[in-house]
Amino acid sequence: MPELIDRVAKAAGIAPDVSRQAIGTIVNFLRREGPPGEVDKLLAASPSLAAIAASTQAGGGEEGLPSALKGLGGFGGGGGLMALAGDLGGLGLDMGQMQAVGKELFAFGRDKAGEDVMGEIAGAIPGLGAMI
Repeated sequence: MPELIDRVAKAAGIAPDVSRQAIGTIVNFLRREGPPGEVDKLLAASPSLAAIAASTQAGGGEEGLPSALKGLGGFGGGGGLMALAGDLGGLGLDMGQMQAVGKELFAFGRDKAGEDVMGEIAGAIPGLGAMI
């Protein structure tokens, strides 16, 4: 999995340890918010993604968000994309870096699990498709 961590780090202009945390944060988000069967297919196609997710702490989605944005609905249950943005912002990522991480991770997922699986995941989370 070092190749994915390095690929994401390079694309987003972040350190590899931050890349690992960001990948784990997104995978944990997909586990919470995505369609379970499709996320299971992704993790089965790349078991090291599950290992990275298990090694990262799930955040609360509060860090890095202006208070006016906290609690906005319409972005999925449990905080949805706003919570994810808060978690990634807590790692020090700006919006451009968040998008770069997401695009690389989804490209990796398409390579491993296929376009259909990743399309189902993206389609099940409101707003996610526009970000990746």
